[in-house]
Amino acid sequence: MAKEKMKKVNGIWKYFKKYRNWIIFYTIISLIAAVCDIFMTILLAKAIEVITIPNYIKAIYLLCVVIAISVFQRICWYLTSFIYYKYSNKIMTAINTDLAKQAFKLNSKTYNDHDTGTFVQRIVEDPAQIVDSLASIIDTVTELVAALVMLIYITTLNFWISIILVCLTIIAGIIEFKRVKIRRKNRWEMRKKNDIVQSLTTEIVRSEKDIKSLGLEEKLTETSSKYYEAYRASRYKLDITDVNFWTTRNFIIGIGSLAIILFGVFLMDKGLISLAAFMIVYSNRDSLWNVVYNVGNLGNTFTNIKVCQKRMFSLFDEKEFVTEKFGNEDCQNLKGMIEFKNVSYTFREYEYPANDEEREEKGKLQNKKKILVSENKIFENLSFKINPNTTVAFVGKSGSGKSTILNLMSKMYEVDSGEVLIDGHNINNLNKKTLRNTISLVNQFPYIFDMTIKENLLLAKGDASEEELINAIEKASLKEFVESLPKGIETKVGESGIKLSGGQKQRLAIARALLRNSNIIIFDESTSSLDNFAQNDIKKSIDGLKGKSTIIVVAHRLSTIKDVDKIFFLDNGEIADSGTFDELFNKNEKFKTMFLAENM
Repeated sequence: MAKEKMKKVNGIWKYFKKYRNWIIFYTIISLIAAVCDIFMTILLAKAIEVITIPNYIKAIYLLCVVIAISVFQRICWYLTSFIYYKYSNKIMTAINTDLAKQAFKLNSKTYNDHDTGTFVQRIVEDPAQIVDSLASIIDTVTELVAALVMLIYITTLNFWISIILVCLTIIAGIIEFKRVKIRRKNRWEMRKKNDIVQSLTTEIVRSEKDIKSLGLEEKLTETSSKYYEAYRASRYKLDITDVNFWTTRNFIIGIGSLAIILFGVFLMDKGLISLAAFMIVYSNRDSLWNVVYNVGNLGNTFTNIKVCQKRMFSLFDEKEFVTEKFGNEDCQNLKGMIEFKNVSYTFREYEYPANDEEREEKGKLQNKKKILVSENKIFENLSFKINPNTTVAFVGKSGSGKSTILNLMSKMYEVDSGEVLIDGHNINNLNKKTLRNTISLVNQFPYIFDMTIKENLLLAKGDASEEELINAIEKASLKEFVESLPKGIETKVGESGIKLSGGQKQRLAIARALLRNSNIIIFDESTSSLDNFAQNDIKKSIDGLKGKSTIIVVAHRLSTIKDVDKIFFLDNGEIADSGTFDELFNKNEKFKTMFLAENM
């Protein structure tokens, strides 16, 4: 446990180590700026005292020194701001990038098991909060040092004043310690609810058209209101607890500070304390409050860092955030022969128990175990073979396992047992580059990035020539649409391709896949959003690839796969039959019934 904590600290520190000299310089400048307050307070008190003598020349001299120190302090503040904004951005960028890289390594099942907010918070917001919090620690510590020095100085002015200050510090410290302890638990709960709100809000924004077309505004307003209320309630609990403790603490400190001032007046009346000393006590009557506040603020900040750090590094926890596993085989020029040998796969859904921060700190949750919620056996001992450079299709009722086969084939999912082979090589033994370069996948709902059409295409092949881009656009039946745009291929398509229709998104995704020129191209319901004309165009494009690549199609419309070389008909997780379209139509009643029902 101790080694794991040290590993996390070192993981954070590596991002700051590169700029440690600037961090040290920032700390020194911050400390100097804080110390300036001490000198200005003492000099102002002296200036007021010499005015009463009167000695105006000396008072003017002292005030000039105070002004000079004030100007110097503001220069220090400017330097700290400059250093912070320049290097905090560099540090956050490095952390964001590494976390994003780790997110790319996670397997598809991991994404299915977690909501969007989980990743957004960990990759974007948590690093920002850690960097801000660490800067806050430096600032708070320097202010704390200055306040402590001033308090110590005040205690030297009178014994009884020092006794009152010590008692008040102990009482306020106990209250603050209790507040920080409770806050830790409340903050953890608030962050979990914030993840849910982030995911829900993202989904609402992205599904705006579906919400309106289905009349879901009222229902989703009700649902979102419930989750927003839960989040606000957790935040209110966090804030009101702080307010209750702060009010109690500040009331005690306020009464104590007033008592110190009254006592100081009494001492001055008796000639036991000078005017300058009294002015220092009076001017710094909030020093005790500052000490306790800064100690409490440190507690808040360390709690925030701990929570953010734990959430960030959980992305590296293989038990919860499972990464893709690849082998070391580097195979060039694979022909595209695919074989499933006795493949079994069960879809399992897990949930993770709520984190109890206090119990975890005590070591009672050292090994957090995921809980199996449900499981659904998809395949058992599934076997089939696809010859290279052939075009095949998988058909069957919804839930028969068509898309699961494609996910296993492209290693988005891991088989429970058996083997998936490409040209006789187990895909588990192939390295990432070989596998990804060999297979291109066009999903039913492809993601189009907030870039131009050209930039979206170049993601697939960065060095593609203009001729290759135009060729891919033509094959995907996208040419007429692109030419109708004022900016043509340089047109931005918006977040998730919001400016495109469903069919245009799929055609752009198909163009992107064709541009890669992979030996295996998979189309997962990729013509489902296309009209009959566009569907025929895509069908022609797929037909044009025959003999050049292994083409695998999952289609709901059986009419789109009439000309494939072979059809695998799935039923209840098994290949019930296979053959050409005509062969299945003539010998398999279920297949024939499906086709006739589609064309009625």
